[in-house]
Amino acid sequence: MIYDLGDRKPRSKALFVAPDAAVIGSVELGKDSSVWYGAVLRGDNDPIRVGSRSNIQDGTVVHTDEGQPTIIGDDVTVGHKVILHGCTVGDGCTIGMGAILLSGSRVGANSLVAAGALLPEGREYPPNSLIMGVPARAVRELTEDESARVAEGSEVYVLRAREHRDHLQARIDGEEHSP
Repeated sequence: MIYDLGDRKPRSKALFVAPDAAVIGSVELGKDSSVWYGAVLRGDNDPIRVGSRSNIQDGTVVHTDEGQPTIIGDDVTVGHKVILHGCTVGDGCTIGMGAILLSGSRVGANSLVAAGALLPEGREYPPNSLIMGVPARAVRELTEDESARVAEGSEVYVLRAREHRDHLQARIDGEEHSP
């Protein structure tokens, strides 16, 4: 669902927002973006921006701090159960499942954040990096093969979002119902 919060109103060009996702307040969803089941984007402090063709997968929480918006670039894949809090993610990144990006952290374009990584407050990472660990560090540049796989993620999710938008049918007591 998409919710206004007082004078904070979401703006959406999203291809798909799951019926149980919550998009609240100052949130901008770019063209062909998607927000998946159980995700929460709560723009009650500062704005949240999700770029075009980016996907926010199941169970992810996106929030902000006062003075620290959350900015997610174009063509970004945010895996399941990620926490993004007052951070910036450059274009073309993949954020692995369960990663946590704390306030003021910045991920350079075309980077891969490994599953379970913890990016501390205020830490910046260069473009084209493999970022992993607790606390996370940029361990090396991505290989050409890794960069190509990262780039494919958002394309796959645009197609998947279209399928869910067009064919999702709720089933209640054995009968089909559109959400």
